[in-house]
Amino acid sequence: MDDRQRQEYWRKNLTLMSVLLVIWALVSYGAGILFVDALNKVSFLGFPLGFWFAQQGSIIVFVILIGVYVWRMDKLDAEYGVEEYEGEVHHS
Repeated sequence: MDDRQRQEYWRKNLTLMSVLLVIWALVSYGAGILFVDALNKVSFLGFPLGFWFAQQGSIIVFVILIGVYVWRMDKLDAEYGVEEYEGEVHHS
């Protein structure tokens, strides 16, 4: 991989991380703290939605975001020929 490809790979990685971190912040901080009063007017599984996001929802969303990151990085690694197999890194 040449320098231009490394920079493009890193830029795409940073873009992905930024998007996922914004989603995480909106869900954990926004839904659990800032918008809790509006969300609490809605019930989810018998609990106010704002309370649910603060207690469970943000954790579930965080785990989903980790899965999305792994999936997208596997695709990005394959696109740039940087793939991992059983702890080894193979460069194409």
